[in-house]
Amino acid sequence: MSNRSIPKAACGCIAALALAGAAPAALADSSGKWQSGKEVYDKVCGYCHESGVGPVIRGRELPAEYIRYVVRHGNRAMPSFRPSEIGDDALAEVVRLVSGKQVQ
Repeated sequence: MSNRSIPKAACGCIAALALAGAAPAALADSSGKWQSGKEVYDKVCGYCHESGVGPVIRGRELPAEYIRYVVRHGNRAMPSFRPSEIGDDALAEVVRLVSGKQVQ
């Protein structure tokens, strides 16, 4: 094991990822339901993917199956989100938004 410490920037990313994993329950309305896929994207996905922490995902024509898989299972630094955190209907709207299809 090395005596090197974790860089401060890495600590910030780790803290942001820890918060992102807890974000859905904290950001949904009082009923625990999201109002729309756009709200989920803006409050959860955009937290990293619109701030330069995670890669840009909008406008890349990512396959719907890939988006669903990564949201449910995570990928590298991205945490997974259970159906109790982002419901299947809200996830379907996020998939349409990210893949470039219109979301109401």
